[in-house]
Amino acid sequence: MHIRYCTFSDHAEAMLAIFNEAIAHTTALYEYEPRTMEVMERWFEVKTRGDYPVVGAFDHDGTLMGFATYGRFREQPAFQFTVENSIYLDAKYRGKGVGKELMKTIITLAEHQGYHTMIGAIDLENIASLRLHQTFGFQESGIIKQAGYKFDRWLDLAFYQRLLATNE
Repeated sequence: MHIRYCTFSDHAEAMLAIFNEAIAHTTALYEYEPRTMEVMERWFEVKTRGDYPVVGAFDHDGTLMGFATYGRFREQPAFQFTVENSIYLDAKYRGKGVGKELMKTIITLAEHQGYHTMIGAIDLENIASLRLHQTFGFQESGIIKQAGYKFDRWLDLAFYQRLLATNE
């Protein structure tokens, strides 16, 4: 497995497929409609403008197995040292350690950029994501009951938090 930076021109199509599979079949994203390539282009622009890295895990053949990033938690200036993470895996590679490698990478990158806190907003039914965050020292910070509605049921959203190793 190789971890490297993703670009719109080289990886957006594979990333879009991963996003859309998650939208259609999981509660990892509280979205109903598939994303488009235009949405991906804007998404990458936001990541680039904010200096938020997008990293991918690739197999020995160069296939994207999953990707991770982080972004601004809230827009107000006081939240400037807090980021929210996102990790999405191709369904074929879930449960194979890909998420762990991606999480390790984005934590390190966020620490190097001087962020103080990383947040994970996770559907309470997403046990794999909850365990992944717990493995890396994230602690439950709260649950918003019935925060979303998808697949004809109410969904609870858990917030997990990790303080990062910074110089402050």
